[in-house]
Amino acid sequence: MRTVTLASAVLLAVAALGGAPAQASAAADTRIDVDARAGLATVGDVALGVNHAIWDAQLGTPAVSDLLEDAGVSMVRYPGGSYADIYHWRDHTAPGGYVAPDTDFDTFMAGAARTGAEPMIIANYGTGTAQEAADWVRYANVTKGYDATYWTIGNENYGNGHYGSAWEADEHADKSPKEYAATVVAYSAAMKAVDPDIKIGAVLTMPGNWPDAIVGAGDQGSWNQEVLTRAGAAIDFVDVHWYPGGATPAEALTKPAHIGDAVHLLREQITAYAGRDLGISMTETNVDVGRNTQPGALYLADVYSGLLAQGVFTVHWWNVHNGLDKISTVAGQTDYHDFGLLSSGNCNDQGCQPPLNTPFAPYYALHLMGQFARPGDQFIGTGSGTSLVSTHAVRRVDGDVAVLLVNKDPDAAHTVALNYHGFTPATATPVVSTFTNGASGIATGPAGSAGEQKLAPYSISLVTLHPAGAAASGPAAPARPAATVTDRTATISWAAAGTGLKYEVYRQNGGVSELLGETTGTSLTVRNLEPGRRYTVNVLARAAAGRLSKASPPATFTTGTPATAACTVTFRDTNDWGNGYVGSIDITNNTAAAVTGWTLAFTWPTAWQSVSSGWNATWTQSDRTVRVTTDTALAAGATTNVGFVGAYSGPNVLPKVFTLNGTVCSSV
Repeated sequence: MRTVTLASAVLLAVAALGGAPAQASAAADTRIDVDARAGLATVGDVALGVNHAIWDAQLGTPAVSDLLEDAGVSMVRYPGGSYADIYHWRDHTAPGGYVAPDTDFDTFMAGAARTGAEPMIIANYGTGTAQEAADWVRYANVTKGYDATYWTIGNENYGNGHYGSAWEADEHADKSPKEYAATVVAYSAAMKAVDPDIKIGAVLTMPGNWPDAIVGAGDQGSWNQEVLTRAGAAIDFVDVHWYPGGATPAEALTKPAHIGDAVHLLREQITAYAGRDLGISMTETNVDVGRNTQPGALYLADVYSGLLAQGVFTVHWWNVHNGLDKISTVAGQTDYHDFGLLSSGNCNDQGCQPPLNTPFAPYYALHLMGQFARPGDQFIGTGSGTSLVSTHAVRRVDGDVAVLLVNKDPDAAHTVALNYHGFTPATATPVVSTFTNGASGIATGPAGSAGEQKLAPYSISLVTLHPAGAAASGPAAPARPAATVTDRTATISWAAAGTGLKYEVYRQNGGVSELLGETTGTSLTVRNLEPGRRYTVNVLARAAAGRLSKASPPATFTTGTPATAACTVTFRDTNDWGNGYVGSIDITNNTAAAVTGWTLAFTWPTAWQSVSSGWNATWTQSDRTVRVTTDTALAAGATTNVGFVGAYSGPNVLPKVFTLNGTVCSSV
């Protein structure tokens, strides 16, 4: 085993970048890094999804099924959002709602088969029973032989009035997460008694979105905590929705930056409360502004890519058809405020939509996603020099690299310089597929170079690159590593991927990984890490001839704080209301002497967190750093408390590291 420090790792990284940027001109205004050594999630067979609804008369028609097939859709959800909790499959009714002709379950399944997509079926929790759900499984998989694998229990069942807002049907006398969890367990048992091979999903809320972290009256924890604790052993995946909002297109297009923290928090909740690994599906997402125009398209490309890269196994747009609402102009294009991918062809007093099934801009973004994220592709790390250009990349099974570039600037083109690490592109002009603002389709052809691409304003470009030289297979990629951590060290270990191999361990770092060390063994200890810091690492195997494997799946870990220190801090979120909370901090002096006059300091993990007010000390915030100061003495062995009102507009990642007069405290 070999040990290294991060100081030496930086030097090693410079010497081992692997690959090189193609020549870019001085015209480039943005640097893009693409790092094949930074492996993320691998695209599965049901990655690209959309929603169908029983009030949509076009559900299952050949025209729609073929459009979805052309876009690469691999999963379709039924019977449609909140309608699922009033829908009775056997007689194809939804009391209180409209059911269109020819939208029954068999019609849906025929359309799914024509698309080549797996179904995601929502069992009726709100007004149904476990027996009704089990009978649906029997009809689908025993009687009809559909082999429908994925079933969720209900839709947005936290919206049943328990937290003050009610849009989801729920006839249970008890509206609590405890009741939902108990019923999920009963549904799962009844449904799996019919077909033990199905996968059951339970409804959670996305971290940072209402009612995340709110504890309802009579509950022991939040919705997610209660459901995972009580039903975690009975389910196979969790299902979340995400409508992050944004008053303007520009604000909406900042929201994909929340994905990494939101998914990380969700996985922490799953681990803490379910005690086991569960899959994550995202079965609804959309924007508030520019739904049918380019902001919706840019958002779709960014969000699908970001979620899939983080290991969410399927992402679904809401909806295939939805219908005309208000008409406005967004970025010079007519927007119908329609959640649909395809036009419903209807009219109101403001005007008419295009003909039925005309694709809106997000459909073309989905079509590009179908070309970009193919089953078996591994997402790899990227970095961008500006928030106006986001980027994602995959490495294909055949060794090609595809780079997705999203220019979120509505007014200006950007010329990007592409730099590659762990991959050397061929010098031939790459093929580029582009969807621009107002276009009626995707344009494809040779463009730019491997090292430079010009991005039109408000555009999505997919650049496909072949590797330089003859493709030579390397050793098999190692399996996902594990990490054992303290406050400043991590021992990373993995299973051997073969014989006669050397292993290289990289830390992901904004598109240019740092080489932490190399060894012929199967573990590596890294020292001088920062307490309370989140790290993501990959392991690659190198054969004696120099050929390098693809990256292992990523391992993410967070270092702790000192086991013993001069101070101990306990941080609690004591009352949360969805975009703010009351925070309480206990500070204990572990030394034998009083501390007269002290400053407690911590840094918010994200840019969307802040202190609104505080008490029992003087609170100040500069950028993301918070300081709490007082002239009051803290006696030896004594504990004092300070509190504050905090605000957040995204995933609320609580701080883990606190210093007292510059000394790192133990955190509990």
